[in-house]
Amino acid sequence: MPKNTPYSLPKDSKAWQQAVDSIASLLPKDTHLQDFDTLQSLPVFALIVVLPTDMPTLDIHHYVQSWVDEQPNWHLVTVAEDTQARFVEVAIDDTDTTQAIARPPFVLAQVYRYLLVPVTDTLMHPAKTTAAAHIIDDQLTTRLRHDLSESYNLATDNNTQTDSVELIDCHILSVGHMLRTHKLACFDMDSTLIEQEVIVELAKVAGVGEQVEAITEAAMRGEIDFDESFVQRVALLQGLSTDVLDDICTRLTLSTGARATISALKALGYHTVLVSGGFTYFAQYIAEQLGIDEVHANHLDIEDGEVTGHIQLPIVNGSKKAAIVAHTAERLGLAMSQVVCVGDGANDLLMMADADLGVAYRAKPIVQARADAAINITGLEGVLYALGYPAFVPA
Repeated sequence: MPKNTPYSLPKDSKAWQQAVDSIASLLPKDTHLQDFDTLQSLPVFALIVVLPTDMPTLDIHHYVQSWVDEQPNWHLVTVAEDTQARFVEVAIDDTDTTQAIARPPFVLAQVYRYLLVPVTDTLMHPAKTTAAAHIIDDQLTTRLRHDLSESYNLATDNNTQTDSVELIDCHILSVGHMLRTHKLACFDMDSTLIEQEVIVELAKVAGVGEQVEAITEAAMRGEIDFDESFVQRVALLQGLSTDVLDDICTRLTLSTGARATISALKALGYHTVLVSGGFTYFAQYIAEQLGIDEVHANHLDIEDGEVTGHIQLPIVNGSKKAAIVAHTAERLGLAMSQVVCVGDGANDLLMMADADLGVAYRAKPIVQARADAAINITGLEGVLYALGYPAFVPA
């Protein structure tokens, strides 16, 4: 059980809705402000900028506004903090016995939230949404990262150019994502909820670590079929004693922010699911550590105390993950517009595409490019920021 509840997160905030209300005159006539499907089809975007608090003080609003000032077709609205919002206490257990060194529960961050909206009806057509998103991403995000990188290096007297991607996460999302009520959150496990790839840890013990790691990386980059890679990797584990399984469990480390994220989502009323291409033996252990509601993963075939190297069908691959998410939503009576999926590998892309919001966590480039939002500079709590929530605050 959690030992403390040191942080809070705003609940039922109306800040995004108030921002949308403020630009009603710029929307097409007869647009219903509660019709989230229509709003999501329009080129009206939520811009969310996230920086760690240990960076030097930078005027983020200045950089954003200066870009908008050069774009006569765009209007910027700052999403104000909702001082009337209720707060939920987020219980975080800092005494993680699976980790030898105590770490903070998440990365303390600054979160800036804006609306970007076209100023004319001619630019408001739904057909322009994708093109507008690409323009904003190419121009504003690239410039923002460049300007922040230069300012950071000057402020810190850093003579070595800092990688700007490490300084900032920029999410450019439909405003519909911010207004919807999401209720189902599905997470990959390996390199998402935990820092390791379990099958690689098994392979190290079996003495085939390099071979399995190479196959795993190729699969996560989408270079080889997941099913084929899974069969190859499991076959290499043949003869591994089950005595090592519990020891591997104790060596697994939760990703920074995993406890905070799951705790916050549960407090906000989400049903949480771990859906993994790994093995149930480890997935159930991690789910118990985090308080996740249900688990879907592959069965590890064991006979006479040893891993057989055989697989049991069906393999939890990308298609199966997407089917599990869809079936879970249907069972709970939820629409896919209420679903959030988080992952890092190519086999997560289908479930992320089917969800209303697909979030890439410190993911491979192919996954970041196709996700709705990509988290690189915070822990897993960045999922909450991509959902439109402001930063955690002291309770």
